[in-house]
Amino acid sequence: MAGIGIAFGDDIERVNGGRTAELVEELVRGRVASRIFAHDATLWGAEAEAEAAIRLGWTDFEPAAAELIPRIESLRAEFASAGVDRFVLCGMGGSSLAPAVLARWAGVELTMIDSTHPAAVARVLSGDLARTAVVVSSKSGSTIETRSHLATFEQAFRAAGIDPASRVVIVTDPGSPLDEESRAAGRRVFNADPNVGGRFSALTAFGLVPSGLAGVDIRRLVAEAAEVRGLLARDTADNPALRLAAALAGGLPRRFVLAVRETRSARWGLGSWIEQLIAESTGKDGHGVLPIALHESAPELRETPAQAVVVSVADGDARGAIEPAPEAGVLVSAPLGAQMLLWEVATSALGRLMGIDPFDQPDVEAAKVAARAALAEADGSSSPTAQALSAGEVLRRLREAVPSDGYLAIQAYVDPNGALAEPLGELRDRLATTLGVPVALGFGPSYLHSVGQLHKGGRALGAFLQIGDVGAPDVPIPDSQSFGVLIAAQARGDREVLAERGRPVVALTLPYGDRSALDPLLAEI
Repeated sequence: MAGIGIAFGDDIERVNGGRTAELVEELVRGRVASRIFAHDATLWGAEAEAEAAIRLGWTDFEPAAAELIPRIESLRAEFASAGVDRFVLCGMGGSSLAPAVLARWAGVELTMIDSTHPAAVARVLSGDLARTAVVVSSKSGSTIETRSHLATFEQAFRAAGIDPASRVVIVTDPGSPLDEESRAAGRRVFNADPNVGGRFSALTAFGLVPSGLAGVDIRRLVAEAAEVRGLLARDTADNPALRLAAALAGGLPRRFVLAVRETRSARWGLGSWIEQLIAESTGKDGHGVLPIALHESAPELRETPAQAVVVSVADGDARGAIEPAPEAGVLVSAPLGAQMLLWEVATSALGRLMGIDPFDQPDVEAAKVAARAALAEADGSSSPTAQALSAGEVLRRLREAVPSDGYLAIQAYVDPNGALAEPLGELRDRLATTLGVPVALGFGPSYLHSVGQLHKGGRALGAFLQIGDVGAPDVPIPDSQSFGVLIAAQARGDREVLAERGRPVVALTLPYGDRSALDPLLAEI
């Protein structure tokens, strides 16, 4: 039987001023847990009611999963009999983050493409198409990145003499443009619950279809979540979701950064999923909680900044917490399926305590609009616009821009699996040590569908180092421009929106594929 263990270090109550227990009692008194599972849209105030009314379907994941899983297993067997055993997922934000976690958890191969960098696209296209099926996931059915990936893969299948309709699987909301178009084209379509937002969709079709096709034991995942559903719906002081929400809310506004570490028992990459879930749900109206997924030896874990609380994620079983209570911060121990439902409930309760609507994302669209405008103005050039700055000037500007009680976000519009990926990780660590603040590293445009909401809508405590590159062989998008032009427009659009909102941005352009390009900055630090 799945279990959930949650333990607090001594610092939680000390820094929270004893508020954690009070906040738990407030949630219990307001029957917040049971009302979430009863789809009570009034929990987050009158202004949030219309949105909340169509966003609580994730609490009823089990019946939909029971219908989906046999279809997924049948399609996987059909593909296997045709020699198709390579699965590519095209999706952004919640459509890709949850399946990536599930694939790591199960140790199966699922090729992800959540980048518009031409080198990343070219790498995925270069795989063996004869044994490839592509899952295209988009809730709205109009996401520009995903639509571009779909058009490019369909063209590649045709060029290889393969009928695209036989290899493309669509996951989208019923009635979306992609739904209607795909049914007309003869593609296989899985409809998701329209009453679930993308970041809460891990246990729905968006999480289950691509991971199930790739070989993840999705029956086990759903069972783990189902076993703790009753516990998480209880209006009691021992409800771990309410305790987690209270612990995080109690440190606000000072401790708004969650330094998320995964213990050896849970190397799933769950931190990246938690980043999107919490940052996009809470980062608005001048509020926000920013999780940053960190590796075990990250500087923020050796000496925790005053604005951060350490949250450790561990695997668990029926005994609850399987690791000692932490000296500091919060330990959350549970199997993966239980972890996902726990964090979704906790995030919803956290929104209640913060007085915000956890289900909207009002500032995500701003960057999309700016990117579309930049794309319309593009002259075919894929070169990002950035000043030529010396390493010393970059560091000086960052020191001036980052508040002592804030954070730095590195926004890397480069190939996330390319030559710069490792040096960027080293740069992140060195900047965290040198500046003494938490440092996030996100790859664009993926982070725009995740923590990008908080960057623009949260408290103005962030500074941003945007890094792009030039010189990668470009990849055309059928009936459009190219991936190089698209990613440059997305970087420019986000820069412009951040600048309009008074967020300081330092932009740097590097040559593509040059591992040593960051050496001067690393040496300066």
